[in-house]
Parts: sequence; C-alpha cells; structure tokens
Amino acid sequence: MLHGPNRRISPIVHTREILRIALPAIVSNITTPLLGLVDVAITGHLGSASYIGAIALGGTLFSTLYMLFGFLRMGTSGLTAQAFGASDRKAQATALYRALSIALTGGVLVLCIGRFFIGPALELMDGSDGFTRALAGQYCRIGMWGAPAVLASFALSGWFLGMQNSRAPMWMAIVTNLVNISASVLLVYGLGWKIEGVAAGTVTAQWTGALFGLIVAMRRFRPKRVALSKIFVRGSLKGYFKLHFDIFLRTCCLVAVTLWFTHAGASAGVDILAANALLLQLFFLFSYFMDGFAFAGEAVGGKYWGAGSLRGVKGLLRELMLIGLGCAILFSAVYAVGGEWIFRLLSDHPDVRRIAADYLPWAVALPLCGFTAFVLDGMMIGLTMTRGMLEALFIASAVFFGAYFSGEQLSLANHGLWLAFDAYLAVRGAVQFALLRRQLRKSADCADYSK
Repeated sequence: MLHGPNRRISPIVHTREILRIALPAIVSNITTPLLGLVDVAITGHLGSASYIGAIALGGTLFSTLYMLFGFLRMGTSGLTAQAFGASDRKAQATALYRALSIALTGGVLVLCIGRFFIGPALELMDGSDGFTRALAGQYCRIGMWGAPAVLASFALSGWFLGMQNSRAPMWMAIVTNLVNISASVLLVYGLGWKIEGVAAGTVTAQWTGALFGLIVAMRRFRPKRVALSKIFVRGSLKGYFKLHFDIFLRTCCLVAVTLWFTHAGASAGVDILAANALLLQLFFLFSYFMDGFAFAGEAVGGKYWGAGSLRGVKGLLRELMLIGLGCAILFSAVYAVGGEWIFRLLSDHPDVRRIAADYLPWAVALPLCGFTAFVLDGMMIGLTMTRGMLEALFIASAVFFGAYFSGEQLSLANHGLWLAFDAYLAVRGAVQFALLRRQLRKSADCADYSK
C-alpha cells in the first residue's frame, strides 16, 4: 500500500528524469555486446574458422548462464529505487551489500561446479568437429574465472540504477570494453596466446569493470555501514529470495522461448537459420534501445513508489507508454523502408538476404507488438511486481508454443514461428498492462489520495 506524498508532477519533469536515466543506459546497452564482438574479431584473424566457432559456443554458454542470474540486477534495482524514494539510506546500503554477497557466492559456486558441466554443455550445443569443442572448452575453463566479477557487475548496475544513476553502469561498460580490447590484443598478438589470450583478456576486463564499479559505489555514494546480522536477517532474506526466485523463473521462460526459436529455425535448414539471425538483429537493436527506457521505469518508477506518489507513478507510466509507442512507430517505419538495405550490410549471401526479405513484415511488426512489454518490464521491476512479471511471461510463453504448434499443423513453417513470436510479445505486454492497472487501482483504493 502506498502512503505519504501524492504531489502532482509535471510531464516535463518526467521527460527530464526519463532521458537522464535512459540515454546513458542506451549507450551502455549498445556497448555491452562489444565484449563478445571484440573476441570474435580477434579470433577471426587466427587462421582457422574453428576459433570463431569456439568463441560462438563459449559465448553462448556464458550468455545463457549469466542470463539466469539476471535477477541480481533487476531485483536490486527495484528495491534500491524504493529505498531511494523513501530516503532510507540504511535500506539502500543493505540492498547493495546483500546483492554483492549473493553475487560473490554465486560466482564461487560457478567456479566450483562449472568445470563439470562445460564438456556436456558443449556436446549438447555443438555437433561439429572435436577440435572446435576442444577450443571452446579451453575458452570456457579460463572464462569462468570471470563469473564472480560478472555477477558483481550485475548487482552494482542494478544498485546504481536504483540510486537514479545510469552513468556509472555506462562507464563500467566502457572501461570493460577498453580493457578487453587492450588486454586481448596484447595477449594474442603480443604473447601469441591465441584463444587462451582472448579468454584471459575477457576475464581481466570483467574484473576491472567490476572493481571500477565498486570503487565508484564506495567513493561516490558512500553507502552506510550495515552489520552482517542486518544483511542476513532471516525474515528479510525470505522476501528477498522470493522476489528473486520469481525473476529467475521468468528468465527460465525467456530462455525456453529463445532456445526453441533457435531450434525451430535450425530444423528448417541452414538458410532459414541464417535468415532468422538477420531478422533477429532488427529485434535486438530495438530491444537495446527500449531497454534504456525500461531502466528509466525501474529507477524513476521505484523512486515514486517508495516515496508514496501514486500520481507520479501513473504520470511516468503514461509518459513512457507514449515514448515507447513513438519509438515503435519509428523503428517499424525504418525497418519497412530500409530493412533489405540493413540485410545487405549484415550479409553478402544473396539467398539468405532474399529469404530474410520474405519474412521482413514479421520483423516490422515486432516493435509495435513488443514496446508495451519492454516499458512495463521496467515499471514492474521498479514496483517489485515480480510475480506479475512471471505470470505474464508464463502466459505469453504458453501462447508462443501454442501458436507455433498450431502453425505446424497448418503448415505455416517459418511464418508460423514468426507469428508465434509476435503474438508472444503482444500477449506479454497486454497481460502486464492489465496486472499493473489492477495493482495501481488497488493501491488507490487502499489510501487517501484526496490531498
């Protein structure tokens, strides 16, 4: 239940707050994929395609693993933003220390048991030659030493967002990428370490970025000291893990849809798989952009919720939905007009470009189908409505698989896959909107907003 101030907040104030968070977050989102891109670029000049394949396998394995720990960023962001809105410095510090403790524990756990799963996971992912898998195994066994740093960076990024600062995560990403380029080039071309140098350079960069973020947190924000007994209070931890478990289950649904989408494309043949990869780049570009506004919803929405300003939350929601709609229309228009030109930039294979063009209308529809889900992900994280996020994604995932298998019965082939994906995004956003409206109406009924 909300309580406290219910001040009217100007849309101009909303827009300034949104852009202050969103713009650095967009820069950070765009630079983050460079970590893997640099690895691919370096290994692409080592003389064998097996090196690129090994990086692709290892990168996919780590991406999937770290995606499952995404709750560290999202849960920390919402809790910290609410503590910020309530001006509770002790709760702000507790959120940071608790997240870092769980991140380091999770990282050590990955180090302890991860080596036993590398081989079976690579066997499951790849049916190619053993040399590529052997190289991927070397990359993973070195790369796993970066796990504590990566998870700590998740916790720090979420905490910075909750503290209404998206510039710190942006600089963390920039520092990480600069160190990755420098260290990898030095180790590979200077010392001749090949794939071991790429992995060691990435790990060095991950630890540098995490330590940079930790220094910024301690020196810039100076969080209060909190006794260990307060950080690990049993009652508080129960609610904390419930919140994070909802996000974890939601991530599992995301992973299931993503993996099945890739599997279905691969089953249709290599040209369809490649064409879908081109089309997905359009989706990823839009998602990186919209995630910046989702982060604004997390930070600013959580702040208003913690401060007890229901009008602030509603005004922010209206503003973000309008911005999201505008961005969706713009991206869809650009894809409709320039989609085939983008395909020419991404691939020199005419057959793949032609197949991708056949399915372009489905990619054109993606921004319009998906902007609501992106915006409301941020708002619901800020309000810590993680159970609602889980319910919405579970329903949307069921719709995806139902639509896909129905399309198979109707012989829609790859068109059925894309229809299922568009429907999945649209249903996810619609269910989230209904749940969020119900929560805001319930909050208004439980408090006096006549002041």
